[in-house]
Amino acid sequence: MNVKIAPSLMCMDMMNVREQMKVLKRADYLHVDIIDWHYVRNMCLAPVFMQQLAQITDVPMDAHLMVDNVDTDLVGLCLDSGAGAVSFDPNVVQPRAFRLLDQIKNVGKMAGVFINPAMPLDIIYPYIHILDMITFMTVDPGYAGQRFIEESLGKMTHAKRLKEEKGYTYEIQVDGSCNSKTYKKLYDAGAEIFVVGTSGLFNNDPDLARAWEIMEQDITGQIG
Repeated sequence: MNVKIAPSLMCMDMMNVREQMKVLKRADYLHVDIIDWHYVRNMCLAPVFMQQLAQITDVPMDAHLMVDNVDTDLVGLCLDSGAGAVSFDPNVVQPRAFRLLDQIKNVGKMAGVFINPAMPLDIIYPYIHILDMITFMTVDPGYAGQRFIEESLGKMTHAKRLKEEKGYTYEIQVDGSCNSKTYKKLYDAGAEIFVVGTSGLFNNDPDLARAWEIMEQDITGQIG
C-alpha cells in the first residue's frame, strides 16, 4: 500500500489482546492513546500497557499523550515502557517543548506532536524542523467514533507543502475517522499514515484478520 497503517489500540478487544496482536503485527505502528480524564473526559491506556505489549510485539508503538501534564517523567516512563514514538499537544508542552523533544530524540526515538482540529499549524513552527511525526486530528480528541472534521484537511495540505519546500522529514499521520469514506481525501491532502480504529478496521468484521483484509481492500481500491 501507498500509506502506513497504525491501528488505534483503544478500539481493540481488550479481552483478546494476545490473539489480536497476531493480526496487528502487520501494522507499521501501534497507536497507543494515553488519556488521563483531565485533558478530555475519558480514560484510556497507560505506559504499563505498552510495557506488556513490548513483550509480544516488535511493531513500534506511538504513545499519544492526551494528558494535561506532560513532563520529562511521563515521557521517560513511556520511553522506558517501549514507545518508539511519543506525541503530545503543543499547547500543553509549550514552555518545555524543546526539552521534551530532545529527551525523545536523544535516545533515538521519534518525536511528534498532534494538531487538534481547532489548532493552527503555526503553533509548531519554532520546532517543526526537528519533528519526526505530525498527527492531524480529524475529530475532537478523546473518543472513538466521532464525525469527521473536514476543516483539518487544509492544515495537512499545508504541512505537506512545507515538507516538500523545506526538506523536512516528518511523517504526516491522520487520526480520526480514517475509513472507506475518507481514505482518498486524506491521502490527497498529504496523509502518509492512517490511524485506523472502529470505523476503519475493528468494526469491519468480527474476525480481525478478515477485518484487516477489508481495510486493505478499501485503501487500495481508493489510493492504490
